Amino acid sequence: MRILGIESSCDETGIAIYDDEQGLLAHQLYSQVKVHADYGGVVPELASRDHVRKTIPLIEDAFKQADCGPEDLDGVAYTAGPGLVGALLVGSSIGRSLAYGWNVPAVAVHHMEGHLLAPMLDEDVPEFPFIALLVSGGHSMIVKVDGIGQYTILGESIDDAAGEAFDKTAKLLGLDYPGGPLLAKLAEKGEPEVYRFPRPMTDRPGLDMSFSGLKTFAANTINSEKDENGEISEQVKANIAHAFQTAVIDTLVIKCKRALKEHNIKRLVIAGGVSANVYLRETLQKVMTGMQGRVYYPRTEFCTDNGAMIAYAGMQRLKAKQYAPMDMRAKPRWPLDELEAI
Repeated sequence: MRILGIESSCDETGIAIYDDEQGLLAHQLYSQVKVHADYGGVVPELASRDHVRKTIPLIEDAFKQADCGPEDLDGVAYTAGPGLVGALLVGSSIGRSLAYGWNVPAVAVHHMEGHLLAPMLDEDVPEFPFIALLVSGGHSMIVKVDGIGQYTILGESIDDAAGEAFDKTAKLLGLDYPGGPLLAKLAEKGEPEVYRFPRPMTDRPGLDMSFSGLKTFAANTINSEKDENGEISEQVKANIAHAFQTAVIDTLVIKCKRALKEHNIKRLVIAGGVSANVYLRETLQKVMTGMQGRVYYPRTEFCTDNGAMIAYAGMQRLKAKQYAPMDMRAKPRWPLDELEAI
Protein backbone atom coordinates (compact mmCIF):
# COMPACT_ATOMS: atom_id res chain seq x y z
CA MET A 1 0.00 0.00 0.00
CA ARG A 2 1.11 3.54 -0.71
CA ILE A 3 -0.02 6.83 0.83
CA LEU A 4 0.54 10.55 0.37
CA GLY A 5 1.10 12.56 3.56
CA ILE A 6 0.41 16.30 3.92
CA GLU A 7 1.58 18.36 6.92
CA SER A 8 0.46 21.99 7.28
CA SER A 9 -0.24 22.55 10.98
CA CYS A 10 2.02 25.58 11.47
CA ASP A 11 4.92 27.06 9.51
CA GLU A 12 6.27 24.08 7.55
CA THR A 13 4.69 22.55 4.47
CA GLY A 14 5.64 18.88 4.46
CA ILE A 15 4.81 16.32 1.77
CA ALA A 16 5.81 12.66 1.68
CA ILE A 17 4.95 9.40 -0.04
CA TYR A 18 5.24 6.25 2.05
CA ASP A 19 5.03 2.62 0.96
CA ASP A 20 4.35 -0.02 3.60
CA GLU A 21 6.86 -2.40 1.98
CA GLN A 22 9.49 -0.08 0.50
CA GLY A 23 9.37 2.62 3.18
CA LEU A 24 9.71 6.33 2.52
CA LEU A 25 9.76 7.03 -1.23
CA ALA A 26 9.66 10.83 -1.24
CA HIS A 27 10.10 13.62 1.27
CA GLN A 28 9.59 17.31 0.46
CA LEU A 29 9.71 20.12 3.02
CA TYR A 30 9.35 23.88 2.78
CA SER A 31 10.03 26.06 5.82
CA GLN A 32 8.41 29.47 6.22
CA VAL A 33 11.17 30.84 8.47
CA LYS A 34 11.96 33.72 6.11
CA VAL A 35 8.27 34.61 5.85
CA HIS A 36 7.89 35.10 9.60
CA ALA A 37 11.40 36.24 10.56
CA ASP A 38 10.62 39.96 10.41
CA TYR A 39 7.74 39.48 12.86
CA GLY A 40 9.66 37.42 15.42
CA GLY A 41 7.08 34.64 15.34
CA VAL A 42 4.51 32.85 13.22
CA VAL A 43 1.80 35.05 11.68
CA PRO A 44 -1.17 32.68 11.16
CA GLU A 45 -2.63 34.42 8.09
CA LEU A 46 0.74 34.49 6.33
CA ALA A 47 1.29 30.84 7.21
CA SER A 48 -2.04 29.83 5.67
CA ARG A 49 -1.38 31.77 2.47
CA ASP A 50 2.05 30.23 2.07
CA HIS A 51 0.64 26.71 2.51
CA VAL A 52 -1.81 27.50 -0.31
CA ARG A 53 1.09 28.48 -2.57
CA LYS A 54 3.42 25.60 -1.73
CA THR A 55 1.35 22.45 -1.13
CA ILE A 56 0.46 21.46 -4.70
CA PRO A 57 3.93 22.18 -6.17
CA LEU A 58 5.51 20.09 -3.38
CA ILE A 59 3.08 17.24 -4.09
CA GLU A 60 4.11 17.34 -7.75
CA ASP A 61 7.78 17.26 -6.72
CA ALA A 62 7.11 14.30 -4.43
CA PHE A 63 5.52 12.32 -7.25
CA LYS A 64 8.59 13.00 -9.40
CA GLN A 65 10.93 11.97 -6.59
CA ALA A 66 9.00 8.73 -5.98
CA ASP A 67 8.57 8.11 -9.72
CA CYS A 68 4.85 7.47 -9.33
CA GLY A 69 1.51 9.22 -9.73
CA PRO A 70 -1.93 9.52 -8.15
CA GLU A 71 -2.95 6.21 -9.73
CA ASP A 72 -0.38 4.46 -7.51
CA LEU A 73 -1.85 5.74 -4.25
CA ASP A 74 -4.12 3.86 -1.86
CA GLY A 75 -4.89 6.86 0.32
CA VAL A 76 -4.18 10.48 1.26
CA ALA A 77 -3.29 11.44 4.84
CA TYR A 78 -3.37 14.99 6.13
CA THR A 79 -2.84 16.70 9.47
CA ALA A 80 -6.29 17.50 10.87
CA GLY A 81 -5.04 18.95 14.18
CA PRO A 82 -3.93 20.27 16.52
CA GLY A 83 -2.38 23.45 15.13
CA LEU A 84 -3.25 26.81 13.59
CA VAL A 85 -6.79 26.48 12.30
CA GLY A 86 -6.18 28.35 9.03
CA ALA A 87 -3.08 26.32 8.23
CA LEU A 88 -4.87 23.09 9.10
CA LEU A 89 -7.77 24.01 6.83
CA VAL A 90 -5.42 24.37 3.87
CA GLY A 91 -3.94 20.90 4.27
CA SER A 92 -7.27 19.34 5.20
CA SER A 93 -9.14 20.80 2.23
CA ILE A 94 -6.40 19.88 -0.24
CA GLY A 95 -5.98 16.39 1.19
CA ARG A 96 -9.71 15.71 1.37
CA SER A 97 -10.27 17.07 -2.17
CA LEU A 98 -7.43 15.08 -3.71
CA ALA A 99 -8.63 11.89 -2.07
CA TYR A 100 -12.13 12.49 -3.43
CA GLY A 101 -10.85 13.31 -6.90
CA TRP A 102 -8.54 10.29 -7.00
CA ASN A 103 -11.20 8.00 -5.50
CA VAL A 104 -9.07 6.84 -2.57
CA PRO A 105 -9.71 7.05 1.18
CA ALA A 106 -8.71 10.14 3.14
CA VAL A 107 -7.11 9.76 6.57
CA ALA A 108 -7.14 12.50 9.22
CA VAL A 109 -3.92 12.38 11.26
CA HIS A 110 -3.25 13.78 14.72
CA HIS A 111 -0.14 15.95 14.54
CA MET A 112 1.30 14.70 17.84
CA GLU A 113 0.70 11.07 16.91
CA GLY A 114 2.79 11.80 13.84
CA HIS A 115 5.63 13.05 16.06
CA LEU A 116 5.21 10.13 18.45
CA LEU A 117 5.51 7.58 15.64
CA ALA A 118 8.33 9.39 13.76
CA PRO A 119 11.04 7.08 15.20
CA MET A 120 9.24 4.21 13.44
CA LEU A 121 10.58 5.57 10.14
CA ASP A 122 13.96 4.04 11.05
CA GLU A 123 14.81 0.34 11.05
CA ASP A 124 15.51 0.14 14.79
CA VAL A 125 12.10 0.79 16.34
CA PRO A 126 10.93 0.56 19.95
CA GLU A 127 8.61 -2.19 21.10
CA PHE A 128 5.40 -1.41 22.97
CA PRO A 129 4.91 -0.35 25.68
CA PHE A 130 7.16 2.68 26.00
CA ILE A 131 7.18 6.14 27.54
CA ALA A 132 7.19 9.03 25.08
CA LEU A 133 8.39 12.56 25.72
CA LEU A 134 6.80 14.86 23.15
CA VAL A 135 8.45 18.28 23.18
CA SER A 136 7.86 20.95 20.57
CA GLY A 137 7.03 24.62 20.21
CA GLY A 138 3.39 24.02 20.99
CA HIS A 139 3.33 20.91 23.15
CA SER A 140 5.18 19.26 26.02
CA MET A 141 3.79 16.00 27.34
CA ILE A 142 4.78 12.63 28.71
CA VAL A 143 2.73 9.74 27.37
CA LYS A 144 2.51 6.03 28.12
CA VAL A 145 2.18 4.23 24.81
CA ASP A 146 0.75 0.69 24.86
CA GLY A 147 0.13 0.59 21.12
CA ILE A 148 -0.90 2.82 18.24
CA GLY A 149 -3.85 4.83 19.49
CA GLN A 150 -3.42 3.48 23.02
CA TYR A 151 -2.14 6.62 24.72
CA THR A 152 -2.29 7.64 28.36
CA ILE A 153 -1.18 11.20 29.05
CA LEU A 154 0.85 11.09 32.26
CA GLY A 155 1.85 14.74 32.38
CA GLU A 156 1.94 17.91 30.31
CA SER A 157 2.92 21.55 30.56
CA ILE A 158 0.35 23.65 32.36
CA ASP A 159 1.54 26.80 30.54
CA ASP A 160 4.32 27.33 27.98
CA ALA A 161 5.63 24.33 26.10
CA ALA A 162 9.37 23.72 26.34
CA GLY A 163 9.98 24.84 22.76
CA GLU A 164 7.89 27.94 23.29
CA ALA A 165 9.92 28.83 26.38
CA PHE A 166 13.13 28.37 24.36
CA ASP A 167 11.87 30.71 21.63
CA LYS A 168 10.63 33.38 24.05
CA THR A 169 13.84 33.36 26.08
CA ALA A 170 15.89 33.55 22.88
CA LYS A 171 13.91 36.65 21.93
CA LEU A 172 14.71 38.20 25.32
CA LEU A 173 18.38 37.57 24.56
CA GLY A 174 18.06 39.39 21.23
CA LEU A 175 18.40 36.28 19.07
CA ASP A 176 16.76 35.97 15.66
CA TYR A 177 13.71 33.85 14.87
CA PRO A 178 13.41 30.91 15.27
CA GLY A 179 15.29 31.37 18.51
CA GLY A 180 15.26 27.92 20.12
CA PRO A 181 18.08 26.36 18.05
CA LEU A 182 20.09 29.61 18.28
CA LEU A 183 19.76 29.64 22.08
CA ALA A 184 20.98 26.03 22.20
CA LYS A 185 23.97 26.99 20.05
CA LEU A 186 24.73 29.99 22.26
CA ALA A 187 24.47 27.81 25.37
CA GLU A 188 27.47 25.79 24.16
CA LYS A 189 29.63 28.88 24.81
CA GLY A 190 28.23 29.43 28.29
CA GLU A 191 30.08 28.78 31.53
CA PRO A 192 28.39 26.30 33.86
CA GLU A 193 27.24 27.22 37.37
CA VAL A 194 27.44 30.97 36.80
CA TYR A 195 23.67 31.12 37.21
CA ARG A 196 21.34 28.66 38.88
CA PHE A 197 17.84 28.57 37.42
CA PRO A 198 14.99 26.72 39.20
CA ARG A 199 13.74 23.29 38.12
CA PRO A 200 10.00 23.98 38.28
CA MET A 201 7.56 21.44 39.72
CA THR A 202 10.27 18.83 40.35
CA ASP A 203 9.95 19.09 44.13
CA ARG A 204 6.38 17.78 44.13
CA PRO A 205 4.73 14.53 43.00
CA GLY A 206 3.34 14.18 39.51
CA LEU A 207 4.52 14.56 35.94
CA ASP A 208 3.03 17.91 34.92
CA MET A 209 5.49 20.62 33.86
CA SER A 210 5.71 24.41 33.83
CA PHE A 211 8.15 26.55 31.87
CA SER A 212 6.70 30.08 31.87
CA GLY A 213 8.35 30.80 35.22
CA LEU A 214 11.77 29.96 33.77
CA LYS A 215 11.18 32.52 31.04
CA THR A 216 10.35 35.13 33.70
CA PHE A 217 13.43 34.12 35.71
CA ALA A 218 15.55 34.54 32.58
CA ALA A 219 14.02 37.97 31.91
CA ASN A 220 14.80 39.13 35.45
CA THR A 221 18.35 37.79 35.19
CA ILE A 222 18.90 39.57 31.87
CA ASN A 223 17.60 42.87 33.27
CA SER A 224 19.80 42.58 36.34
CA GLU A 225 22.93 42.19 34.18
CA LYS A 226 22.35 45.16 31.87
CA ASP A 227 24.81 48.03 32.05
CA GLU A 228 23.95 51.75 32.11
CA ASN A 229 23.30 51.60 28.37
CA GLY A 230 20.93 48.66 28.69
CA GLU A 231 23.39 46.22 27.14
CA ILE A 232 24.87 42.90 28.27
CA SER A 233 27.96 41.15 26.96
CA GLU A 234 27.85 38.15 24.66
CA GLN A 235 29.46 35.99 27.34
CA VAL A 236 26.78 36.90 29.85
CA LYS A 237 24.14 36.03 27.25
CA ALA A 238 25.85 32.69 26.71
CA ASN A 239 25.97 32.03 30.44
CA ILE A 240 22.26 32.79 30.79
CA ALA A 241 21.44 30.60 27.78
CA HIS A 242 23.45 27.76 29.32
CA ALA A 243 21.69 28.07 32.66
CA PHE A 244 18.26 28.26 31.03
CA GLN A 245 18.81 25.26 28.75
CA THR A 246 20.22 23.19 31.61
CA ALA A 247 17.19 23.97 33.78
CA VAL A 248 14.70 23.00 31.04
CA ILE A 249 16.54 19.78 30.15
CA ASP A 250 17.02 18.80 33.80
CA THR A 251 13.30 19.27 34.39
CA LEU A 252 12.40 17.10 31.42
CA VAL A 253 14.88 14.42 32.46
CA ILE A 254 13.63 14.33 36.06
CA LYS A 255 10.04 13.90 34.84
CA CYS A 256 11.00 11.17 32.36
CA LYS A 257 12.91 9.19 34.98
CA ARG A 258 9.93 9.45 37.30
CA ALA A 259 7.54 8.17 34.60
CA LEU A 260 9.81 5.27 33.64
CA LYS A 261 10.21 4.15 37.26
CA GLU A 262 6.53 4.53 38.13
CA HIS A 263 5.50 2.31 35.19
CA ASN A 264 8.52 -0.02 35.26
CA ILE A 265 9.35 0.64 31.62
CA LYS A 266 12.87 0.91 30.19
CA ARG A 267 12.10 2.22 26.70
CA LEU A 268 11.88 5.96 26.13
CA VAL A 269 10.96 7.79 22.91
CA ILE A 270 11.63 11.51 22.50
CA ALA A 271 10.07 13.33 19.57
CA GLY A 272 9.05 16.80 18.44
CA GLY A 273 11.19 19.79 17.48
CA VAL A 274 13.02 20.03 20.80
CA SER A 275 14.07 16.38 20.50
CA ALA A 276 16.76 17.61 18.08
CA ASN A 277 18.45 19.39 20.99
CA VAL A 278 21.88 17.81 21.35
CA TYR A 279 22.14 18.35 25.11
CA LEU A 280 18.74 16.72 25.67
CA ARG A 281 19.74 13.69 23.62
CA GLU A 282 23.10 13.30 25.34
CA THR A 283 21.60 13.65 28.80
CA LEU A 284 18.77 11.16 28.21
CA GLN A 285 21.22 8.73 26.61
CA LYS A 286 23.29 8.75 29.81
CA VAL A 287 20.20 8.38 31.96
CA MET A 288 18.84 5.42 30.00
CA THR A 289 22.24 3.71 29.97
CA GLY A 290 22.34 4.07 33.75
CA MET A 291 18.85 2.57 33.98
CA GLN A 292 19.86 -0.25 31.61
CA GLY A 293 17.24 0.98 29.18
CA ARG A 294 17.12 2.48 25.70
CA VAL A 295 16.16 5.82 24.22
CA TYR A 296 14.81 6.23 20.70
CA TYR A 297 14.38 9.40 18.68
CA PRO A 298 13.73 10.35 15.06
CA ARG A 299 16.42 11.35 12.64
CA THR A 300 17.07 15.08 12.95
CA GLU A 301 15.21 15.82 9.70
CA PHE A 302 12.08 14.22 11.16
CA CYS A 303 12.15 16.00 14.53
CA THR A 304 10.49 19.17 13.27
CA ASP A 305 7.16 19.11 11.43
CA ASN A 306 7.32 17.00 8.27
CA GLY A 307 5.17 15.03 5.87
CA ALA A 308 6.95 11.72 6.45
CA MET A 309 5.60 11.31 9.97
CA ILE A 310 2.08 12.13 8.74
CA ALA A 311 2.38 9.61 5.92
CA TYR A 312 3.57 6.90 8.32
CA ALA A 313 0.87 7.58 10.91
CA GLY A 314 -1.68 7.80 8.11
CA MET A 315 -0.62 4.42 6.76
CA GLN A 316 -1.33 2.78 10.12
CA ARG A 317 -4.82 4.31 10.17
CA LEU A 318 -5.37 3.43 6.50
CA LYS A 319 -4.59 -0.23 7.14
CA ALA A 320 -7.07 -0.18 10.02
CA LYS A 321 -9.66 1.38 7.68
CA GLN A 322 -10.06 4.39 9.93
CA TYR A 323 -11.00 6.82 7.18
CA ALA A 324 -11.91 10.50 7.50
CA PRO A 325 -15.58 11.42 6.98
CA MET A 326 -16.62 13.12 3.77
CA ASP A 327 -17.04 16.48 5.47
CA MET A 328 -13.65 18.15 5.87
CA ARG A 329 -12.75 19.09 9.43
CA ALA A 330 -9.81 20.74 11.18
CA LYS A 331 -9.26 20.49 14.92
CA PRO A 332 -7.04 23.24 16.37
CA ARG A 333 -7.48 21.50 19.73
CA TRP A 334 -7.51 17.71 19.75
CA PRO A 335 -6.55 15.69 22.86
CA LEU A 336 -4.18 12.87 21.97
CA ASP A 337 -5.92 10.37 24.24
CA GLU A 338 -9.16 10.71 22.28
CA LEU A 339 -7.73 8.75 19.33
CA GLU A 340 -9.14 5.38 18.41
CA ALA A 341 -6.89 2.40 19.12
CA ILE A 342 -5.63 0.16 16.34
